[in-house]
Amino acid sequence: MSIHSNIVWHELMVSKKDRHIQNGHKSCVLWFTGLSGSGKSTLANAVDYELFKNHYYSYVLDGDNIRHGLNKDLGFQEYDRKENIRRIGEVAKLFVDSGIIVSTAFISPFQEDRNRIREMFAQDEFIEIYLQCPIQVCEKRDPKGLYSKARKGEIPHFTGISSPYEKPQNPEIIIDTNQLSIHQSVQKVLAYLKEKQLLP
Repeated sequence: MSIHSNIVWHELMVSKKDRHIQNGHKSCVLWFTGLSGSGKSTLANAVDYELFKNHYYSYVLDGDNIRHGLNKDLGFQEYDRKENIRRIGEVAKLFVDSGIIVSTAFISPFQEDRNRIREMFAQDEFIEIYLQCPIQVCEKRDPKGLYSKARKGEIPHFTGISSPYEKPQNPEIIIDTNQLSIHQSVQKVLAYLKEKQLLP
């Protein structure tokens, strides 16, 4: 008998719809994906700050922060990276159920993993945002010195160098962070949320 056979999902007294009505906006996950150095954390935080300023309920799940706690037991082998993304998807779903707009800033390099997370959400709740940026530009930025270490072989399985990055096939939003400013990028995300009536 499965260890999960006696576990059932409990419906809560306060529904997601109830929270949407009280909050004055709908909830969703903004799934920022792109190479290291493409600007995921920077843009996710900038969007979150703009939402906060306008009294919307939001939060950022950052890749490094998650690995300090929830996923500190995971390494960077393929299985660990997939499990890292799976756990983030589960946490993001709980945030969306709680009525919050949650931004996730993870490389999440594999299309299969992103598709699997998408399937967990209702229509318009999963918004894939591809931060398009040439690897040469990302490498020049290299805010953590990771590309340099990867080139020296000090970091195995590094996305873009020794491990592939699979570009999103049909992302909701594409942002060229080599061309658009932070302000322009934030406005592009907010415009999409309003177009889809996730924000009033």
